[in-house]
Amino acid sequence: MMITPFQIAYKNLLRKKVRSVLTLIGIMLSTWVLVSLFGFNRGYETALNRDIENMGYQLMVMAKGCPYEAATMMLQGGKGLRYMDQSMVDQITKEPEVDKVTPILMQAFFDPNKGESGGIAGFYGVDAHSYPAMKPFFRFKKGGWFKDNAADEVVMGYEAAELEQREVGDETIVPEKNVKLKVVGILERTGSQDDGTTFVPLKTLQKISQVDQITTIGIKVKKDADITGLENKLYQLKDVQVVSFSQVKQTIMKLISTARVMVFSIAVVALLIAMVGVINTVLMSVLERRQEIGILKTMGAMPGDVFRLVWTETLILCSLGGVAGILLAVLFSRFTDLLARSILPYAPKGGLVAIDLKLSLLTLVIIVVVGLLSGLYPAWKAGRIRPLESIRGE
Repeated sequence: MMITPFQIAYKNLLRKKVRSVLTLIGIMLSTWVLVSLFGFNRGYETALNRDIENMGYQLMVMAKGCPYEAATMMLQGGKGLRYMDQSMVDQITKEPEVDKVTPILMQAFFDPNKGESGGIAGFYGVDAHSYPAMKPFFRFKKGGWFKDNAADEVVMGYEAAELEQREVGDETIVPEKNVKLKVVGILERTGSQDDGTTFVPLKTLQKISQVDQITTIGIKVKKDADITGLENKLYQLKDVQVVSFSQVKQTIMKLISTARVMVFSIAVVALLIAMVGVINTVLMSVLERRQEIGILKTMGAMPGDVFRLVWTETLILCSLGGVAGILLAVLFSRFTDLLARSILPYAPKGGLVAIDLKLSLLTLVIIVVVGLLSGLYPAWKAGRIRPLESIRGE
């Protein structure tokens, strides 16, 4: 039975088990960091894009000061929201870059039943026609949208319905106003902020809150339209501010890129340390087997044969360490996800670490190629051993 170079290389590595295992661990940890980094890079951007797409629109127009006063209202129970006239919707609709618009009225009421000392219940007044068109990906667990903008009905997000233990056909009460509304639809879980939202027909909420204005206008831009140009036009409108989700995304990704560079630097250092371990392991193996290599040459082995034999040892080390590191990254991807969420300034819904077969193979190729480059010197050194000198022990 003929012994293959792989069998010989494998047996040579087993001679020094502790050294080989430590080298494998170094390669494995480097691969783990590298594939987790690549997976995070892909997963985070995918999740962020999904969060933005789930908004249904790329731009929001709101009255100046609205976000700050909304924060005050939510934290301190104030009611200082600023409003816009609904005629603003018609002005924005005329812009050629605009595909669809939807008016929104956000209102919050004090609910004594939330928590020990009460809390704020948020309601979104939305247009019965334009808002569902902005969110075609919404799926209903039960029921559907309300009939018109003046109906005494609500649609509840998945978590909002669970919190209040409501089913389709039940009635829910608007806190402070003691107005009863019928639940006509409950949404399936979306993994976004919509899960905790209660949607009310726009005119109904305006009537309940005695406000005939709106707080926000959502804008969906036409495909390939100049969003920056549209933003500049919208800034010319009186007393409004514009929030662009593409800008929000860019800002968040800039914050993340700093952390990503740091982690990538750690991965490179870990990779270099692992490669030094590969060089050390293979080179020491070569030096310890000088006489064996010399005997092989006297029996007719060419320098190229010895080179391939030693290089095969490097290939085995890097392949095994790379595969083990990828498996480790997949097994602990949930832990990596939780760790990333604990340190990031903003973490979108869904998985932040996306590791698939293509990414795993790419990482394995990088590890093996870098490892084989590291094994060039030990293999070259082995190929240059002179038979007579090695047998004499010189």
